[in-house]
Amino acid sequence: MSLKLENVTLSIDGEPHIYQTNLALESGSMNILLGPTGAGKTTLMRLMAGLDKPDTGKIIWNGEDVTNRKVQHRDVAMVYQQFINYPSLTVYENIASPLRVKKKTAVEIDTAVRETAALMKLTPFLKSRPLELSGGQQQRCALARALVKGAGLVLLDEPLANLDYKLREELRTEIPKIFAASGSIFVYATTEPEEALLLGGNTATMSEGRITQFGKSSDVYHRPQNNITARIFSNPPMNFLTLNKRQDRIILGDGTLMPATDAFLTLNDGDYMAGFRANHLALHHEDKKLKFDARLNVTEITGSETYIHMEHEGNPWVGLLHGIHDLKLGSQISVYLDPDHIYTFKKDGKLALPARYAERVE
Repeated sequence: MSLKLENVTLSIDGEPHIYQTNLALESGSMNILLGPTGAGKTTLMRLMAGLDKPDTGKIIWNGEDVTNRKVQHRDVAMVYQQFINYPSLTVYENIASPLRVKKKTAVEIDTAVRETAALMKLTPFLKSRPLELSGGQQQRCALARALVKGAGLVLLDEPLANLDYKLREELRTEIPKIFAASGSIFVYATTEPEEALLLGGNTATMSEGRITQFGKSSDVYHRPQNNITARIFSNPPMNFLTLNKRQDRIILGDGTLMPATDAFLTLNDGDYMAGFRANHLALHHEDKKLKFDARLNVTEITGSETYIHMEHEGNPWVGLLHGIHDLKLGSQISVYLDPDHIYTFKKDGKLALPARYAERVE
């Protein structure tokens, strides 16, 4: 199985929602659409499903142009973040409903429903109705109905967004295992970088109707091709600081100096943007760390971690620290950064140099 989007675009009321998009997805793959609300993830999935028709371009399924084929005549299943089940039907009948539409035999239906229910840990609830279930169980029912259909293309539009943290964590770890053996193409939309990394597979980062990068999830995370992708695939968003290369020196925006060693020597002299993730900032000095002074504005303590929101030379920065840190708001603090974690971007936003640590990551 394969799905290809060739030069696909879509405008609504004259406003572009999807700019020219090319994407190729292969059988048995988990593919993440990662981006903020409004990035175009749901719109792109609706085009894949056949719920909407592109203004230009083609949707190719297994080598066949299905651009004008209606959704009911496509090999597709879709799960939304809302718990969409038939409230008057039992869990058994909800799962069985796609198979009854396909006119499967009673034996085929019963076998498939019970196997899928067991996989989704719903066997004890087959006689219950959806409203008698917890939120997580209701979403399992919706996922089971998509899985039992045996569709070649399964679209999951932020399916865990309405669940509490514990249920999200549980299902996040199970979903790749549940769908791995099906051979279908899975497309999973999320706003959360952690979810993309946990699910694995491939990630397409999206911003304002454009795919900014597509590839193996870990590669896109460690080697973003531009600063937009780096912002999207960082939580909190990546911090930035101006950088100037002059011969054998690097001058950062606040005047901090560092030698232009290793790959930095390959840069042409000129102005760039340095980017680094929140978790690479530290409060304590270590060897080879750059020091920055900042004003602390807000702290957020999650229990095992502390987010520190600060201002450095007019730039908002966020640091992610392990443990609980009781810091005085409005105070001046020093934070430290290992140069190995600096990404260097050109003025046009394209990556000039990856972080040196990323080059050591497989």
